[in-house]
Amino acid sequence: MDKQRDFVLRTIEERGVKFVRLWFTDVVGTLKSVAIAPAEVEGAFTEGIGFDGSAIEGLTRSYESDLLANPDPTTFQILPWRGEIDPTARMFCDITTPDGQPAVADPRNVLKRTLAKASDAGFTFYTHPEIEFYLLKSSRYGPEGPEPVDSAGYFDNVPGGTAHDFRRRSVRMLEDLGISVEYSHHEGGPGQNEIDLRYADALTTADNIQTFRTVVKEVAIEQGVYATFMPKPLSEQPGSGMHTHMSLFEGDVNAFYEEGAQYQLSRVGRQFIAGLLRHANEISAVTNQFVNSYKRLWGGDEAPSFICWGHNNRSALVRVPMYKPNKGQSSRVEYRALDSAANPYLAFALMLAAGLKGIEEEYELPAEAEDNVWSLTPGERRALGFAPLPSSLEHALEYLEESELVAETLGEQVFNYVLLNKRREWEEYRSQVTPFELRRNLEML
Repeated sequence: MDKQRDFVLRTIEERGVKFVRLWFTDVVGTLKSVAIAPAEVEGAFTEGIGFDGSAIEGLTRSYESDLLANPDPTTFQILPWRGEIDPTARMFCDITTPDGQPAVADPRNVLKRTLAKASDAGFTFYTHPEIEFYLLKSSRYGPEGPEPVDSAGYFDNVPGGTAHDFRRRSVRMLEDLGISVEYSHHEGGPGQNEIDLRYADALTTADNIQTFRTVVKEVAIEQGVYATFMPKPLSEQPGSGMHTHMSLFEGDVNAFYEEGAQYQLSRVGRQFIAGLLRHANEISAVTNQFVNSYKRLWGGDEAPSFICWGHNNRSALVRVPMYKPNKGQSSRVEYRALDSAANPYLAFALMLAAGLKGIEEEYELPAEAEDNVWSLTPGERRALGFAPLPSSLEHALEYLEESELVAETLGEQVFNYVLLNKRREWEEYRSQVTPFELRRNLEML
């Protein structure tokens, strides 16, 4: 760590860095930032930077508000969009109490705790997110709703299109930040795009997702458009998901791979999926944390609505992708409920905890879904045991409140905050009189 700190201090001097932004995340997943001068960085490494935690969503209770942001030197990067005028760098922080203990409500620490539990069981957790978002002409909208930048569709090549330049600039910026991109393409909705980040350990991936959102927003501003990670911004179009591929490794060996097994999927892999399925409803209020998230889950367009798994079945909640013959490292499972607005630290922690529970308790994997689940009748789905995901945030909170797994993984403070904060959101939503009601009822009743 000392070598890494020395590298950071030397780079700041050599590159003429004028500001260093210290980044951390609140419980909702909003990125927070405080800028310090280069002269303060060495002190920040040894003593941290103090701030009032009670002013940050869910981070502390008011009577224990003093917290310290401790920069992680391994996350140091120059921010490419700042250019050569006042070069600016960033580091992610771990949040601690004044006596040096990890802050229980720091989302990064919640994930670290769960990763440590996996490590104790001999596992390293890797993730690979496919992040969808919409490019709009503006954040303003009229009676017809937000206006996308184009009317293109899945994988469309749009000559001279905004999205081409946008993706090229975004990918180049991400690569400059050390974030490897696997694919980028136009998605199914007008103005909808997807950029997939390369596999990495879950903590690095969660940091990368937070950086990714910032890069996408910055490039959009630079190009005169607006980017949104809202799960369902357009009622008649697909929502934006963050399908996440996951695998556990034991050293250099993929614990999900077993040669000769069905789909090359090991017993550990099957138990992991069983854990995801059994606890899907409980973790839903975190993997899909907004009122709007459930408009995506129940809006069709390949969003999963029912709890089941399948091999290469895009209607299933958990998918076992096509494996590459004789390439054991690529065995993985894909969780399809997660949306692009989730807090990645908390979502990854809960998905990992659910999978580990399946392994610990040796859950049996139910039969796979071989048909398109959406095309089945309700009776057929019931007969096959495909239960629905929560239909609303309120419904998801009922499952969350009763969940020992979620309470244990998040810790009491984060658990209680999520519950209170999301109940408040649901109550505010429920009290609205919507344009739909006015259109339907005002003149008729």
